[in-house]
Amino acid sequence: MATPLKSAVIGTGAISKEHLSFLEQSEHSHLISVCDLSLSAAKYASQQFHADTYYTDYRQMLVDTEPDVVHILTPPQTHKQIASDCLEVGSHVICEKPITLTFNDFKDLWLTAQAHNRYLIEDHNYRFNEPILKIEQLVADGTLGEVQDVEVRMALSVRDKGPFSDENLPHSIHKSPAGVIHDIITHLCYLTLRFTPDFDRVKAAWSNHGGGDIFKFDDLDALLIGGSVHARIRFSCHTQPDCFTVIVRGSKGYAETDLFQPYLRCVTPRIGGKQLSPLINHFVNGRELIGASIRNFQRKVMQQTPYEGLHRFLEKTYMALVNGDPPPISFEDMARTSRLVDELLMENNRI
Repeated sequence: MATPLKSAVIGTGAISKEHLSFLEQSEHSHLISVCDLSLSAAKYASQQFHADTYYTDYRQMLVDTEPDVVHILTPPQTHKQIASDCLEVGSHVICEKPITLTFNDFKDLWLTAQAHNRYLIEDHNYRFNEPILKIEQLVADGTLGEVQDVEVRMALSVRDKGPFSDENLPHSIHKSPAGVIHDIITHLCYLTLRFTPDFDRVKAAWSNHGGGDIFKFDDLDALLIGGSVHARIRFSCHTQPDCFTVIVRGSKGYAETDLFQPYLRCVTPRIGGKQLSPLINHFVNGRELIGASIRNFQRKVMQQTPYEGLHRFLEKTYMALVNGDPPPISFEDMARTSRLVDELLMENNRI
């Protein structure tokens, strides 16, 4: 068995629990350190997940511990500087989304990684959720036919609850080009691009329906067209219930899921022919929905989150690093995603 890679984590916010629990359990990693500006947060995370040490100064941590891999889980505005420092001392970097706030910053960071022969990997965790992997398989084996239409939609009540809605302590993400939507737009874009080619037309309507000074935008409706393929990216904080749906429509059928309440609905030609296919689809999908409702109830009881793909992504990444193989998220995956975010924000693409 290969020697485990020395791993360190910078940032102990909400997402760190998922990264740290993976590192604690993985045979491919040894958690040498946790770092956070808050001494108590760093100490707690270190004790909870059995890290060797904890720090409040990440630069000192890099010097003292010489990690092979650093997980950067800090606010997006800090990613470029921290990632550059990690790459320059010889650490591979796994960074939470968005890896940078602009495509130009991403290119700079990629050049730094190349100069030091290190990997730079952005977390595209929802790509590895089971329903998305199943839809990818349905596309790959031709079950859905040629993809013609993709819709990725998120409804999330960010104005009513959580860290983004506190007027007395505004979240740093509000200063990003897309405001609070910048925190999740990477997910919407990489899932869209997973099922579609590049686009020659991009149009986006950015709105602040709720008003006020804190939120730059609270609604996005974007249309992407490439040849005969259409895609829609939609975010709203004014509709309920919260959802994260992905629908892929092809020339033969379509598949859909909700990553917040996982299920897979697949409508395709069935053995019974055109007359019986609708009935068979109803029966098969009804059975799937009943099973999904039971599984989702169990998930709630066990307090399981929609991040099931994150551990799968990290496992594949560490396997690649240990074996010297390309990581599961490529330069092109990250570059296309970052470029699309830039295009959605361009003034000449606004509706």
